[in-house]
Order: sequence, then C-alpha cells, then structure tokens
Amino acid sequence: MLELRGISKTFGSEQAIPLMNLTIAAGATTVLIGTSGCGKSTLLRLMIGLIQPDAGTVFFEGTPLTQESALFLRHRMGYVIQDGGLFPHLTARENIELMARHLRWEDKRIASRLSELIELTHFPSDGLGRYPVQLSGGQQQRVSLMRALMLDPHVLLLDEPLGALDPMVRSDLQTELKAIFDTLKKTVVLVTHDMGEAGFFGDLIILFREGTIVQQGTFEELVNVPVDPFVTQFVNAQRSPLTATGGTSQ
Repeated sequence: MLELRGISKTFGSEQAIPLMNLTIAAGATTVLIGTSGCGKSTLLRLMIGLIQPDAGTVFFEGTPLTQESALFLRHRMGYVIQDGGLFPHLTARENIELMARHLRWEDKRIASRLSELIELTHFPSDGLGRYPVQLSGGQQQRVSLMRALMLDPHVLLLDEPLGALDPMVRSDLQTELKAIFDTLKKTVVLVTHDMGEAGFFGDLIILFREGTIVQQGTFEELVNVPVDPFVTQFVNAQRSPLTATGGTSQ
C-alpha cells in the first residue's frame, strides 16, 4: 500500500529521519510507536504528502507521492489527528461533507454515505447540526473519523487520535475504533506512544528511536523477544502491566 524508499528528512539542524526504508502492508493495521520526537508523526505526514522528503521517494499504491500527485492521491487517503482538526466555523455535517462537496458529489450520494458513517461510528444524528465547540471530545473524534472516511479511502492514517481524551472516553473509543477497523478491513497506519494501545490495535508494531527503526513485529515479539535493550526499557516504562488484548496502559 505504502512504500518509503531511502527516505530522509531534516528540519533546520535537526535530523528527524536519518535514512529509512519502510513498507506498509495492505489490509493490516500497522502501529508506529516511540517516545515523543522520535519521528513517527513526521513519517505519517510524509506518507500523506503534507511534507516532502529531503531524499528518497514515497510510493502510494505504486505511484510516487510528489507535490504534484499528492493533491489527487490524498483523495484515497483518510487522515485523523489528535485534536480532530475540525473547522470550528463549520457544523459537524459540514466538516464531514467538506471534501465530497468540493468534488461535487450529488446530494443523494452524500446523504447515503453520511448515513453509512453515522451507523458505523454510532454518532447521534441530532449532533450533525452542532459546531465542534458544542460536541464532546469523543464526538469530535467521531466527526473527524467520519470526515476521513467520507471518500471511502484506501488507507487510513491516524496520528494519536485518542491521545487528548480522558481515560474512560479513550477506552470506549478504542473498542469502537477496533471494531470499525475490523469491519472495514482497510489499511491502517496508527501513531501512538502507548504500548498497550499498540498491542490492542496492531497487526504489526514498529518501534522507533531518533528516527530509526529499532524493532518491528507483533506485540508478543516486542515484549518477549526484544532485539535491543531499548525495547525492554520502552516496554517497562509503561504505567501498568501490558496484555495483548487490553487496550491503553493509562
């Protein structure tokens, strides 16, 4: 689905990604995890073409992702960020329908797709006319997810989508989000700093340190067969015991 060949990225004097090759398998949930500033969010922005690499090439479904091609290819990508990124002057409905209307979808098609997404995310239909400030944190994230899914993208990219929520809301949304992933069977790339959350969602977990891949594998492999002392250190730094099915460690 996505392939990063010989990627590097520097911001000023800071090298965010030294040199990397990475392949994202289609139809699976890949979790990028690591401490703050390790480059995982930068990788996500490279994958969707919001920033360009200094060297190397990002391929999406075999097509090079360039400044010119990104505008079209992003129609096949859904993107969700931590605080939802909703436009405050637009209602929930207007946020969700924004790209579909930009692409001049017919009203009937928009209404049908919106109905599907409301059922999928369990969003209350009477909340569609509210502005983001009138919605709870969990509702805002559901709206952001529906907006990302509106065009039925081939890949869904999520940058700490639950990080700003309180633990109880976060736990509920983890369960719902996992069910959505299982239902849609789309390619998903999710960024988190929480090992429990990574184990809950991930078919494959990739642990980063300073822009470099330390280990990639299943949750069990990272916990039980670490290839570097940093892996064990990262796992042990989590706040509570980890399980392969248990959701967030917070």
